[in-house]
Amino acid sequence: MKNIIIIKESGDKAIFNYDKLRASLHKSGANESSIKIIIDEIESILYDEISTKEIYKKAFALLSKHSRPTASRYKLKKGILELGPSGFPFEKFVGELLKNQGYKVKVGVIVQGICVPHEVDIIAEKENNHFMIECKYHNSFKIPCNVKIPLYIYSRFLDIEKQWKKLPNHLHKKHQAWLVNNTRFTSDAIQYAECVGLKMVSWDYPKGGSLQDLISNSGLYPITCLNTITKAEKQQLLLKDIVLCKQLCSQTEVLNQIGISKIRIKKILDDAHALCKSIL
Repeated sequence: MKNIIIIKESGDKAIFNYDKLRASLHKSGANESSIKIIIDEIESILYDEISTKEIYKKAFALLSKHSRPTASRYKLKKGILELGPSGFPFEKFVGELLKNQGYKVKVGVIVQGICVPHEVDIIAEKENNHFMIECKYHNSFKIPCNVKIPLYIYSRFLDIEKQWKKLPNHLHKKHQAWLVNNTRFTSDAIQYAECVGLKMVSWDYPKGGSLQDLISNSGLYPITCLNTITKAEKQQLLLKDIVLCKQLCSQTEVLNQIGISKIRIKKILDDAHALCKSIL
């Protein structure tokens, strides 16, 4: 096959990788026959300097014809970007991922430092470990998280940690700062974090423990992945603190509350159950 140059969302150029497309389709739940059909269709539209956005739109449209839930899983990256326009739904979503891993979680907490109080996105505890977690949300994958963000967050953590260490119930606890980002980190941001011991999670970092991995492994898909509800309806649900498909499955009345018809409710719930069936 001829090497095709593609333009990534960041503007960088790369050679189109059939294996990556095949892997992403497989991860979304598509079967082998569907994957072959989609790859053949994609190959027929490829040209030099085609955008990854155009490839994604074509693959998504083809997947939607085969299976709505599969298309919803494939839409995960875009769905995470839709957890806005404010960053609070993203913070709630990260909190739910942590709860699923056995952490005790508080979202949106004022924490006193040695010098000043701090508004912290998430405070999490597990066994003898205590974490200050900051969530950095961007509405475009073109915007990376540069080194200024971990520098700022780690300085806040040091102020908080000094105060925590003075508390009697923290004497034997281990403290750590986390940064969770819905896009990606620059190389200097990763280098700094590794140096000071700041844990970082982004869409594709670290390998095996990225945001993409955590969601796929837990089955905790955001409602923004669903293709059966409109953007306006998603925003109404987010305002009601509904961020997970799992929540829709157990709080079905909320769909009626925002004015969705019974016929559409059934389609929405069918897709939501299919997305989170591994945890129900």
